[in-house]
Amino acid sequence: MGANIVFLLIYSQTIYFKFVKSLLLDMESELVHQKFHRVLDETLIKEILEIGIFRRFSKDDIIIDINQPLKHIPLLLSGSIKILRGDDEGDDLLIYFLEAGETCTMSLACCMGTTKSKIRAVAEKDSYLVMIPVEYMQKWFHSNESWRNFILESYQSRFNEMLETIDTLAFMKMDERLLKYLKNKVVLHDNKTLDTKHQDIAEDLHTSRVVISRLLKQLENEHKIKISRNKIEVLI
Repeated sequence: MGANIVFLLIYSQTIYFKFVKSLLLDMESELVHQKFHRVLDETLIKEILEIGIFRRFSKDDIIIDINQPLKHIPLLLSGSIKILRGDDEGDDLLIYFLEAGETCTMSLACCMGTTKSKIRAVAEKDSYLVMIPVEYMQKWFHSNESWRNFILESYQSRFNEMLETIDTLAFMKMDERLLKYLKNKVVLHDNKTLDTKHQDIAEDLHTSRVVISRLLKQLENEHKIKISRNKIEVLI
């Protein structure tokens, strides 16, 4: 009798885990199709589902770090990622954001050249990715037209964003950069109220918290934002 109960419990657990695994696989397949079916062909999507490694990252988790050997490239399924460039003193400068359906071309460049990462990728919010082994990325670039087009278009898009970052640094005052940064975050999060700290903004814009706090107060006095504890509401 006891042995039968143990057998039933084990059998029930096995069925349950198979059911959960099936649901997870269906979810992964749906996400990949939803985000990439317009740019990647069905054969390639099936191969991504077979060889890709699916991973979740919480807000502020480091996904790729500077000088990290790159064995995989990320395809972002949900959430958002900020790409940062570090200096010798350990400070970071925000280069651009990634949204669902995109990949980081700076990590692609390092993979193609088999060098270590030159950037830091950090989860801007909880994110879900599929990681593609480097050898497949290189193989697909030569054998699959949809992948090749996706990579080339990604390079162009990120290149334009980096040019915009350079223009911002070279030609815009800090208060203009700050307001542009806040507006970009509103678009990224689809929410005019941002959960953020002054220090986090200062690190992204490569300046001091004191400067950011002063400029935020200036923008509030100009009725462009409204500040509360760890929150900023963008009014324009």
